[in-house]
This record gives sequence, structure tokens and C-alpha cells, in this order.
Amino acid sequence: MTHDGAETQSLTIHRASGDIVLNGPNTPLPNFARRSQKPIYGIAGLISLSLSEYLIVITGRELKGRLMGHDVYRASDFDLLPLNPNVSVLNPQHPVEAHLLALVASHLRDGNFLFAYGWDITRRLQAQWESQEQAAHKALWEMTRMIEASTSAANQDMSAFDLRPAFIHGRHMQLCLISRRSRFRAGTRYFRRGIDHEGHVANFNETEQLLLVEGPTTPGAQRISTDFFATKLSFVQIRGSIPVFWAEVNTLRYKPDLQIMDLQETANMMKVHLEEQASVYGNQYLVSLVNNKGYEQPVKEAYERYVTELNLPNVQYQYFDFHNECKNMRWDRISVLTDILNDDLVKEGYFQLDATQPKPVKLQQGVVRTNCMDNLDRTNVVQGALAKFTINKQLVELGILPPGAGVDDYEPFSKDLREMWADHGDAIATAYGGSGALKSDFTRTNKRTRRGALEDGAKSVLRYLKNNYFDGARQDAFDLVTGAWKPRKNPAAAMFLITDARPLITRSVPVIASFSLFMICAGLTLPRSSDYSLFYYFMLWFSLLTAALIFILIHGIDYVSWPRLIPPTDVIYYSGPGFRSGNHGKGLKDNFRGAKRSKWLGTARTRVGVDQIELGEVKKRVD
Repeated sequence: MTHDGAETQSLTIHRASGDIVLNGPNTPLPNFARRSQKPIYGIAGLISLSLSEYLIVITGRELKGRLMGHDVYRASDFDLLPLNPNVSVLNPQHPVEAHLLALVASHLRDGNFLFAYGWDITRRLQAQWESQEQAAHKALWEMTRMIEASTSAANQDMSAFDLRPAFIHGRHMQLCLISRRSRFRAGTRYFRRGIDHEGHVANFNETEQLLLVEGPTTPGAQRISTDFFATKLSFVQIRGSIPVFWAEVNTLRYKPDLQIMDLQETANMMKVHLEEQASVYGNQYLVSLVNNKGYEQPVKEAYERYVTELNLPNVQYQYFDFHNECKNMRWDRISVLTDILNDDLVKEGYFQLDATQPKPVKLQQGVVRTNCMDNLDRTNVVQGALAKFTINKQLVELGILPPGAGVDDYEPFSKDLREMWADHGDAIATAYGGSGALKSDFTRTNKRTRRGALEDGAKSVLRYLKNNYFDGARQDAFDLVTGAWKPRKNPAAAMFLITDARPLITRSVPVIASFSLFMICAGLTLPRSSDYSLFYYFMLWFSLLTAALIFILIHGIDYVSWPRLIPPTDVIYYSGPGFRSGNHGKGLKDNFRGAKRSKWLGTARTRVGVDQIELGEVKKRVD
């Protein structure tokens, strides 16, 4: 896409080598070149599958808003163009290739990929200003939500793009929330936990809250531009999985088996992770919201033990017993945490640019890293509270709000801010956990309600179903698109992707259970010739149904939808030092043997299968 009169350039991709060449202005096209039947708005990248490399082009886009004078789009449709002229996307020549193409297509269809042509949306504002900070190597997915704060009639039609007009004391502002998800250790809730052997953690997200403020204007004065803002402020927070080697092994039970692998590398990898984050963001304030007792306690203890052992000078740890502090729906108690962090938030500050100043007015010197078990629900509530604390401070320091006032005193603006954070939490939770965020009613309304608790129950059921029966394919799509798994150029070697290697009895039991349930339902419609005939009929089918369900529960691991590209076999059957809450779903022998092993399995930090164990990410090619 070019402006009228601009010199056009073309891109050539050589089919034989895959080389990409940017041609000079007005280079003539080959005679055999054909014009695409669809508009192409961008190139997402190249991906190599078993029969060909494919160029991924963006053929559909949705305008999400205008930020920093640039339109921000969501890629809504994609096409895959094979470099091999003998390969067809519509009719793949091999079922393995068809399966891999389906994984890529589902990932692109369900993902939330945003882009802008003239502004780098993948980097926070301070990183863009500080040219010496090398953060561009991180490919990130973006989830963006914008609010336009203005009562100008000219901006009312933009509400279709989620632009919400408002004034605070006559000052026009724009509030933007961007969450960038790391491509490293990407995946789904139960198949990507903890840290890997490169210091990357699962579900790592950088969230930036931008506040753009128009300069003071006299009544009746004409606005210079709707894109001009005299002051730009940025506040960044991060979230990520607890940086130790741990996992939750699905067994079809509501609570998976919690497993902590006490490996020799744990302290070093946590150090690598925290030092990398410190080099990017500055001082680290680790806020842990994991429960102090029960199922989550061993993870909390492992985290604290290694943080204490490392004792890094630029890392501070703060524990907040979220569920205990906020029990009985006393969610206003989150203010206890903001009071604890008050001095640190003030000291580390935020980033501020002023149009009248050649250099930044303020730099953000540190960042709060929040985590719970999933880094979703509790984390989002706390991050929203810290963001509100900071925006209150920003507006007071700019003179827009008087000292002692807050955004809660201005309901339209406060409502927009709450809903923005609630939608932000839903987007991250859906991508990682399979449903919207829990506890979002508090984020939206500042109140915890019984209706919200019921909605959380429905979301929890949805998560259970997706995490146990559907996330295997989703994890495969993550591993394929991010390059964690690369197929060989021989699809016959990957037939395991489309075949079921489980024993016949294992595959038959769900059919038996389904047929038994059908016969029970059918028996309810049968005429009663005698009570005894129906009694034995129902006893037979209830017995078969019960036996089948017991078999499925005992062998639960065989019925979970596991990833096939990088199967977490070594995690499932880990037997080294650490902690395991149970050993369920592995058959009668393992279930009875593991019934009383909910304890620390050893304290020696020995190397146990380190090359294979990486919480589900086996760095060997398994095809």
C-alpha cells in the first residue's frame, strides 16, 4: 500500500531457496506475475511444514483505534501461500500436512494479532525512547484496548471502535492499555508452567497503561489535532509464572497433581530470569498472591526459598495472602497491598514525556511483577488496583485532579478504566486458560457480588473442560507457530500426529460408557411388564456405566488431550527430588502407590533427566 505519487517497491520471494528480496522502486514485475484476488495488508511471516514453506499474509483487518497518530489494526484473516508450486493448501497431498495446516489456521483464527504501519506497537513507550535498550528481539502478541476520553460531538461515532468520550475538568485525554505476551514458553494453562532451562517463564505478559493528555486550552480555541497530546505517560507492569520448575499434571480430576521438580539448575535459572527482567525494566518487586496453605502452599514455599537463597540486590519479595485478606467478599482489602507498596510505587515512578521538554520528565525505574498460580484472576485484580493507584497519582501531579481526589470521584472515567482492565483480564485468561477471567465483577464494578461468584463457577467448569479435553491441540499450535517444534521434510515420520496409539481397551471404554448411558435413557421409555425385568435391566447397564467411569478415572491420564508435538512424558512420570501432591490417573498400581506420597520427595538438588525435563517442552525433536 502506497500513497498516490509515492514510488512503489515490490518484494520477491524465491520459491527454490526461500530468499526474500526487497526490490528497488518501480522495479518491473515478471510477465508471469499474477495479481492477488484479495488485498494484502501485511506479511506475518514464513513457516516451514513437512512438504513446503508457507508465506503467511494478512488479507483482512479490523481498525481498533488510533494511537500516537497511527491506526492500529487487528489482523482478522490470513492466507497461507506455499512456496512449493506443487503443494496445495486446499488439497494437501498428505494427511500430516493437512493436520499441521489446520493447527496453523486455528492458531491464526483464534489469536489476537495487532499491528500498526508507522508505530512500533511491540515496544513500550520508554523502550522506544531509550534507543540503547535492545528489546526489539522479542516477538510479542498484542491485546489492545483503547478509550477515547472526550465529549466532542465529532468523536461520538468512534464508539464503534470502543472509544469512550469524557472530560475531566475540561482536559481531553486518551487512555490505552496494551498487553504484550512473550513468544517464549508460550502455551496453555496446564501444559506450560514455571520456568525452562533458558530462564523463560510461562504466560509472561508485559502490560502498559498509557495516558495521553492534551495541553490546557482556552474556551473556544481550536484544537491543533486530535492526535496531538502535550503529555504522554506510561506505566508498565509484568506478570509471569512462578520461576521454578513445577507443573500440574492433568488426570481428569478437578485438581491436577501438583508437582515441583527440585532440580540443580533451579536457582541459576531463576537468577537468569530475574536479572534479564532487571536489565529490561529496572528494579523488580515480586508480588506473590499464592495461597499460604493447602494445595498451593508448596509452590509458595519453593518460590520463597529460592528467592531468599539468591538474595539479589535489585529484587524485593512481597507476599500477600489474597484469599485470606479478601475473604467474605471483602475485596476492598486489596488496598492493604497498595498501602504496602505505596513508597515503592512512588520511588520507581512512571515514564513521562512532555512536548515542551527535549528529554523525558520522568523515567520508570522499576516494575512490579505479580503472580498467582495461573497469573490470571488474582493477578489481574491486583494489577488493576496498582494501575488505578498510579493514574490517580499522575492526574494529581498534572494538576488535573486536586490533591486527595481520585478517579473514583468521576464515575464515567472510572467506569471506563474498570471495564478496560476487566476486558484486558478476560483476553489474557481466554488465551491461556480457555475462559474469561474470574473475579472480573470486582474489576468492573469495584464490588464482589454473588452473581459474579456464580459466573466464576461457570467459567471454572469451562476451563476444566477445555484444559482436559481440548488444550492438547492448542498447545501443538503454539509449539508449531512459535518454532518450538519444527517438522522434518518427511510427513511419513510424523504419522503419530494423526493416529491413536492407545490400547484397544483404553479406546473402547468411553464407547462402552456412552452406550450404557444411552441404554439407561432408553430403558426409561420401555413398558413395564414386571418390576423385576426392569430392575435387572437397569442393574446391568448401571454396572457397566459405573465400571467404565471407574476405569476412566483410574486411567485418567490416558483420556487427557495431551500435546503431541512436544509431549510432556518426562514431566508426567518424573520421579526425582521435589514435591508431588498425588500420583493419580496412572492405573491401579501407581494410584495406590502414590496415595500417600503427598510430600517432599527429597531435598537433594541432583540432576535428574535435565536434558529431557522442561515442564513439557522437550528440546529434542520427537518426530
